[in-house]
Formats: sequence, C-alpha cells, structure tokens
Amino acid sequence: MSFKTKILSSITQIAPSTWNALCDSSYPFIRHEFLLALELSGCTTSKTGWTPYHLTLYKEDLLIAVMPMYQKNHSNGEYVFDWDWANAYARHQLPYYPKLLCAIPFSPCYGARIASRLPLQEILPFIRQSIVNICETQHFSSWHGLFFNSQDTHQLQQHQFLTRKGLQYHWHNQDYTSFEHYLEHFTSRKRKGIKRERRIVAQQEIKISALEGPHIDKHTLREFYHCYHLTYLKRGRQGYLNEEFFARLIETMPEQIVLFVARHNEHTVACAWCFKNTDPTDSVLYGRYWGCLDNFDNLHFETCYYQGLEYCIKHKIARFDPGAQGEHKIQRGFTPINTYSSHYIKHPQFSDAIEDFLSREDIAIEDYKQQLASLLPFKQTN
Repeated sequence: MSFKTKILSSITQIAPSTWNALCDSSYPFIRHEFLLALELSGCTTSKTGWTPYHLTLYKEDLLIAVMPMYQKNHSNGEYVFDWDWANAYARHQLPYYPKLLCAIPFSPCYGARIASRLPLQEILPFIRQSIVNICETQHFSSWHGLFFNSQDTHQLQQHQFLTRKGLQYHWHNQDYTSFEHYLEHFTSRKRKGIKRERRIVAQQEIKISALEGPHIDKHTLREFYHCYHLTYLKRGRQGYLNEEFFARLIETMPEQIVLFVARHNEHTVACAWCFKNTDPTDSVLYGRYWGCLDNFDNLHFETCYYQGLEYCIKHKIARFDPGAQGEHKIQRGFTPINTYSSHYIKHPQFSDAIEDFLSREDIAIEDYKQQLASLLPFKQTN
C-alpha cells in the first residue's frame, strides 16, 4: 500500500472537521480545537520553542492518519525528561536540538497520538520510515513520542522504536457510591488522616464548587487565570499558558471542562482546571492546572484531589488522572501506573547507549513502583 506524507506548519492548514473525523472526540487533547487554541494563543509557536510540525498521511487524495508533532529546540513542558541525553550530546560536541516531538504540549496525559482510518500496524512501517527520512533530511537528532497508550507503545516497539517507562498516579473508581464509601476501604489511620485534612479546610470557612465549562463566565476565567499565573510567579517562573488559550477552550470545547473554584469570604482564593474524557467506556477526569492566591492549610489537596474524587464518584467516572509526579498521591489512594514514551535516536552509538540506559532504568522503575504500591492506604484483603 502506497502512502505519502505532508507536514503541516500550522493546524490551521487543515479543516477542523477533517482532522476530528479521524480522532476520538471524547479525548480532549488531540482535538483540533485544543491544538488550535494552543497555536492561536501563541503558546505553541517558534517563539516558545514549540513549532508545529504535524504529520498527515494520505493514500492518494484520502487523508488516512494525523499525528500532532512539534519541532523543539528545548525540552521544557514535556514531562519526560531527556536533559541528560542533551547534555551527553553537548559533551561530545553534537547537536541534540532541534528534535521532533509527538506530544500534547504541557499535558502529560496518556492516550492515542496517531489517529487513523486504518489499523496502526498497517501504517506504522511507513510512519517509521517517514520519521527516519525527516530526521535525516531536516537534521533532527531524534524523534520522541510521549505518553502513548500501552497498546500503541507495544506496536512502536515492534518497529524498532526504543521504549521508556515512567510512573504516574491514577485513581480508579470501584463503583464507589460516596466519598465516605471510598474511605471505608482505607485503614483506620489513613482514613482519619484524610478526614482531618478535609475538616481543616472546612474550618477555614472555604467553600468549593464545581463549574462545568458552559457556566464559566469571563469574570471567573480571569479569577482562575490570576490564581494560575500568580502560582508560577511565586516560584519565579512564567506559566506555559496564557489567558487567551483558556478563553478559546471555553468557547470551543466547554463540554469537556470542569473548574473547581475555592472561595473564602466570597472571594476566589484557588482554582483547579480539569478536562474530562466523555467516552462512557473509558471516562476520565484529568486534573491539569492549579493556582492559589493565599496559603490555606490543605487547600491544594482538597481542591485538586478530594473534589475531583467526589466529582468522579458522583458522575460515575472510571478514572482520575490528577497530573504528573507526586508521591504524596499514594496515601490518598492514587495507584502507581506505568506510562510510556517511544524514541528514535538517529545517531547509532547514542541509540545503543540510550537503549542500554533504558533497560536499566526500566528495572529501577518497576522496583520503585512495587515499593510505592506497598504504601497504598487500603485495607489488606485476603
């Protein structure tokens, strides 16, 4: 079967209906609207080091597959850390940047990254060859596919892509009927700890509400963004995203947004922005962006975790992905799970060295995962 590829320097070069016709519209991060909001708001441009380089695959004149891709001249905002690889290249006086990246910018949420009319195994040989050719002719050091699901990762591995494991912490709904029902599965000491944290938030006279996307007005959006941006500034940094990005999402895909708003004395003091996958067979709440104005005890845990858990239980959502990193999630019932990234390294000696590193890192990741799982707060079952 003969295919041809076309690289898009902007998501605007393809109609939303054409792109979305290939994608699972219930998964928010690969939708044309999400990628367009990033680009039009200026978050993914050459100035930010995220130059759109989307790959499209055609059979004759029929669009077969799309893959969001970016040319990167740094490794910020990726959540799969390869700075040591870049440093090793630099020590050998070789350029690591620019590199090619297939990822959802600033969002470490695993899922499908290649949307296709055909089974993935039918197009992967051609996609791999296209990646090899692009890296060779355009002088990219490498290609990296971040947070692919496990099924697609396995197929990529069969086509000589290197696989890297990582860890995240996800909550799985076991048909809980209430937050209290959920806590009944905890050991007594852990259950008391959670209740104490929530009680402290209530004693500070903080009230938290969940706003669905269509009900987030401009005033609330500004309050959220003020919280989000100030939280970065406190750490001496700038947030990756701007207010225009969030405003565009509310306009174009509000049905997949949930905003938890914490108020004290009628004033907004913290917010947590979430997305949701609306697929009834794989419903997911994704905790993404958090910000606060003042220091309130345990407010982060309440707004970012416990409110999300209650929302999932109420709406019968199967999984809660609260974001990257954070071993403190373990004691709150978030289970360690593997995440996967795939890599093509053009330089043969570096490819061999990185493959050796990944094999050793894999063992360490699995050992650490087992250690973390032993710290989960649930009662032991026979």
